[in-house]
Amino acid sequence: MGLRLGVVVNPTAGRGKAEDKGRMASRLLAARGHDVQDLTAPDLATAATSAKQSVVDGVDAIVVAGGDGMTHLGVNVVAGTTLPLGLIPMGTGNDFARLLGLPRHSVADAIGVIERALETGPRVVDAVQVSDNEHSMAEWFAGVLSAGFDAAVNAVANRLTWPRGESVYVRALFKELRRYQPYGFEVDIDGVSVWENAACLVAVGNGTFIGGGMKIAPNALIDDGLLDVVIGGPLTKGQLLRVFPRVYKGSHISHPQVSVQRGRQVTIRPRPDLGPPPPDAHTDGERVGPLPLICTCVPGALRVLAPALGQ
Repeated sequence: MGLRLGVVVNPTAGRGKAEDKGRMASRLLAARGHDVQDLTAPDLATAATSAKQSVVDGVDAIVVAGGDGMTHLGVNVVAGTTLPLGLIPMGTGNDFARLLGLPRHSVADAIGVIERALETGPRVVDAVQVSDNEHSMAEWFAGVLSAGFDAAVNAVANRLTWPRGESVYVRALFKELRRYQPYGFEVDIDGVSVWENAACLVAVGNGTFIGGGMKIAPNALIDDGLLDVVIGGPLTKGQLLRVFPRVYKGSHISHPQVSVQRGRQVTIRPRPDLGPPPPDAHTDGERVGPLPLICTCVPGALRVLAPALGQ
């Protein structure tokens, strides 16, 4: 028996090639007997509104087709509910899809995974609420929040039109390195101050990857109820240039100026007395906003149509 599926496609993902793939995904889902509700809109804000309305109208799952930005949209629609989220990766980074072990180069294979998970049940994972204070409206993220040099690189990569694919982050890195200085940070984990100093970056990982496969938090688990907080000390440009490529393998955490700590809630504040203000934070490839920010892990807040761990 078919289900009612709300499908949102980002036509700009994959450098403009996603629209045709999105239509293909809808056709394949409809051919399998599902009632496909097309929630695609000219902009992400309108698409998010349509997706949230579809939840009220009673869809059985939300499926997003695109990159990490569309994943971020989907997570903010379904996190904290029992509604599952399906992903059809077709963006530049696809970091959350990579973390879940989803097919990243085949629409048909991605839909096959969604179909199997609809039959066997979704995978339950953690999600993170982030806000600028304890009382404001929070948004959700599923992967990594980055503040510092990695966030600055992300912002540059989002503005570049070439090269295509994951190598765009390498070009963005070298562009941003020209003006790099360590930033002033204060970091609290579960109410305890763990850092008051200059640093090149602070990353809060529910998941592992940023920037199209860089293992910024290599030991983070998306179902342990904890966040991995990676802090890179005040590296010089030369040190940063040598250390940053190690992020692809996750070996940067062995550097003496890099620390990793775990906790349930993380507060990151700017400290202008210790260094220049950090750039706006990014998460799941999207801009969140300026510091201070509070990140709180919510165990089991997200249901994803993905293979169970170990499959």
